[in-house]
Amino acid sequence: MTDWTIEAVAERLIDADQIARRLPPVRVQGYYNVWPLFVRTEYERMAGDDPPPRRFPPDPKAVDRMLETMSWMQWLEQEQRHLVWMRAQRYSWSDIAKRNACSVSTAQRRWQSALSALCKRINQPREIAGSG
Repeated sequence: MTDWTIEAVAERLIDADQIARRLPPVRVQGYYNVWPLFVRTEYERMAGDDPPPRRFPPDPKAVDRMLETMSWMQWLEQEQRHLVWMRAQRYSWSDIAKRNACSVSTAQRRWQSALSALCKRINQPREIAGSG
């Protein structure tokens, strides 16, 4: 993809958020549970203690895409990062506006401006190290 647009960057951010949610949880090593497994009665099993839905981890290419997208965030200011990431997580514009203490239209303009800055930076030709 040579020319990135605001819509393409927004979709890539949404994709990165979904991939990040599918990653396995981080667990601290060295702790373990010594409690025995409880054998539940049939009535207890029907009462609703359903296991959480199983999510399959993303493939390595998707994780690389997510990490590349996350690296774009360092080009933004902190408030822009929060705004862009909240939108990628599908927060409503009213929630984003409350968090940024502005109106909905101002939040949308700031989001557009942050994504256009990302597009401009991504679309810049990259210099090859060691040339010249």
